[in-house]
Formats: sequence, structure tokens, C-alpha cells
Amino acid sequence: MPTLHLVGGRIIDPAHAIDFTGDVLVVDGRIAAIEPRSIAAPPEAERFDAAGLLITPGLLDIHVHLREPGGEHKETLQSGGAAALAGGFTTVCCMPNTRPALDTTTLVEFIRLKGDSLRQARIFPVAAATIGRAGEALAPISAMASAGAVAFSDDGDVIASAGMMLRVLQTCRVAGRPFMQHCQEPTLTRGGVMNAGELSTRLGLGGWPRIAEELIIERDLRLNRSVGCAYHAQHLSSGGSVELIRAARRRGEPVTGEAAPHHLLLTEEACADYDTNAKVNPPLRAAEDILLIKEGIADGTITVLATDHAPHAPDEKGLDFNAAPFGMIGLECALPLYRKALVDDNVISWSRMIAMMTIEPARLVGLDRLGLGTLSIGGPADLTVIDPECEWTIDSRDFRCRSRNCPFDGWTVRGRAAATIVAGEVRYRLRHA
Repeated sequence: MPTLHLVGGRIIDPAHAIDFTGDVLVVDGRIAAIEPRSIAAPPEAERFDAAGLLITPGLLDIHVHLREPGGEHKETLQSGGAAALAGGFTTVCCMPNTRPALDTTTLVEFIRLKGDSLRQARIFPVAAATIGRAGEALAPISAMASAGAVAFSDDGDVIASAGMMLRVLQTCRVAGRPFMQHCQEPTLTRGGVMNAGELSTRLGLGGWPRIAEELIIERDLRLNRSVGCAYHAQHLSSGGSVELIRAARRRGEPVTGEAAPHHLLLTEEACADYDTNAKVNPPLRAAEDILLIKEGIADGTITVLATDHAPHAPDEKGLDFNAAPFGMIGLECALPLYRKALVDDNVISWSRMIAMMTIEPARLVGLDRLGLGTLSIGGPADLTVIDPECEWTIDSRDFRCRSRNCPFDGWTVRGRAAATIVAGEVRYRLRHA
């Protein structure tokens, strides 16, 4: 494995409070040195000029849909891993709403072993909490945790039964794994395809109220007070949800939440012309919700940024708005979109944004114990090199993802992964970098 010498970049590692210009030396897939000065590298080292670039821990996305097994026409572990690298992500955690669902140790091991064999981004499975994600029978959580599941979720569906939810929280707590909730009260969202309000009425589309998200969070928080499981609310869309999580964290409860690019930049108005690429679960809300989510990020209530990358084939998204599936892709354009929503809007600094894409998600799912999410001497050399000023136009036709359902096509953005390094190997490099 070649020795790699990254020279003269701005090194940002929030886990170690590092933010200085300097060099990083990688030897045998591990970080050998990090210095705020020039490092005397061995003569055989490959030199990477990082002047004007950011050098960060490898970015992590703990909420992606890679569709394998059963949905390979939309995405595979191979294509999803390649898309992750192009977006600057060295690690992704894939959701269990596959066909069949990831509800057995065999399937968990399949994801882990195949992911390891591909030499793309690292892929870790999030397993189903109930069999078939049906919410009726507990899946073998402890066994799947031992097999490599880093978290549990029935994502794509909520666990509607309070009794089952309590059992899941108790079992995840014993297994030492977080539970990630898809917050959707089902009886309030039947037939809902976009945010409930004046616009949905005018368009003749079924409305999806904010309270459907908020009720589940409130119920789960109450259930979890006697359990103490690490509880994570996925893809927050409602400002009211942010306040629920803020209050719980102030009480010292082990709750976290995540925000996705589309819930930071798009409102329900993106649905006004029946563009199915703007149909997402939970739905796009109003400008006031975006403001409250940003406030939650600024004050530390929301600690994780995650894309909810959800690929769908063109013929599926080509159906009418009611029939088309929910979801949009995000891995390859998330970084500049977060920059636009959060750094350019003075919500948080680059350093805090990097923390929300590295050490915060790594700690949540226990990957910090593997040395991921940070830059440590002797630790794995997973790094993302970012060109913060690279201006480019999003064009999903150029993506490595198998699907094209991106509502940000045509947007001019700033910031891009110049290189993505996994275990000391440059597995992606922007052509002009």
C-alpha cells in the first residue's frame, strides 16, 4: 500500500479540536502523522497537494438506501458505494427496507461481507427491528448486533404499536445499539403525499400533517424514559419535532435527531408543478419549519446530518404524483447543499458541519470505536479532501448512482469532494483535482 503525503491543507478534526493548516502522512493505510507544519515524508511517498483544500475525517452518512437485495434496478451496494465516494463519504449505513428486509443474521452478514469486498465506501448495515418490518414480531436484535448491525430501524415504516415499540427499545438497550425511528403516525398519513395545507388542497393532493411526525416522537420519548435506549429521530421535517427533542435533551435523555439536505433547502412549493422528484417521506414543509430546523442545528439540538439517499428508477418516478414512490437521491450532492444551507447562511461553521458529518454520527452508531469519524495517529486513514470553493452545476446524469431522482438538478453550488480516501487508498479523485 503506497505511502501518502497530503501537503498544506486546512486540517479539520472536530473530535480533537484540530483546525490548522498543515500536513498529514499516511503509511500502510493508517495515519502516521498530523502536523501544523511540513512533514518530512519518505521519498517513496505519493504527494497530494492540498493547498486551499480541507482535509477532514472521512464523511459518514448513517441513513442511505442502497436497495440491495431486491431493488438492484434502483441501486446496488456497488453503485451506492461509488456514489458515496463521489460525494466524499467514506462510510455509509444502509437501511433495512430491502426485499427481503434485513431481519436475519444471514442478511446482515451478506451486507457486511459484500460491502467489504467491493473496495468502495465502507458499508455497515442497519437491521430491521421487527420481522419483515411489519411491526408485529421482534427480530433477532441481539444476534444481528453480534453479526455486525450497527443500529436498528424499521425505516420506511414506523413501529406503530406502543407495546412493540417498548420491547424494541428495551432489546436495543440490552444489545447496546441505537434505535432509529421513522416518525410517521400511520392513521394520520393515509393518502398523504405532501405537506397538509393550502397548497395540497389547491393541488388536489392528500395532505400529510406535521403532527403525524410529532406524535410518534412524543410517544417514543415517553416510552424511553424508563428504558434509556439511544433513540434517534430520522429525517426531521417539522419545527415542532425539534422542540420535542430539544426539551428531551435538556432533561438529559439519550435522544438525537438528523436533518437532510432537502428539509433544509426545499419547501412544499417544490411540489407545485407535481414534480415527483420533490415527493419525499416525510414531506417538504414550509419556510418556518426550515428556520426552526436550522435553529435546532445551531443550538446543538440536531447533531447529525444524513441524506436519506433514496434512489428510484425513472419509470417509477415517472408515474403521477399520487402513485410515484417517495424519495430523492442525495449522496453525490449533499456536501455543497449542506454548505449552502448551513455555512453560507451563517447557521454553523465549517468545523461544526464537519462534526455533524463525522464524529457525531460515528459516535451514535459506535463506529468511533473503530477509529472512524476522526483523525487519530495510528487510526484508519479514512479522509475526505474537500475543495470548498469548487463551483459546479448539479447534473444527475453524471452521477455514479443508478437512479436520477434529484430535485437539485441544474443548481449551481460550491464545495465538492476533491478526493476520498479509505484505509489509505485514494478511491475517488475529482478529475481536475
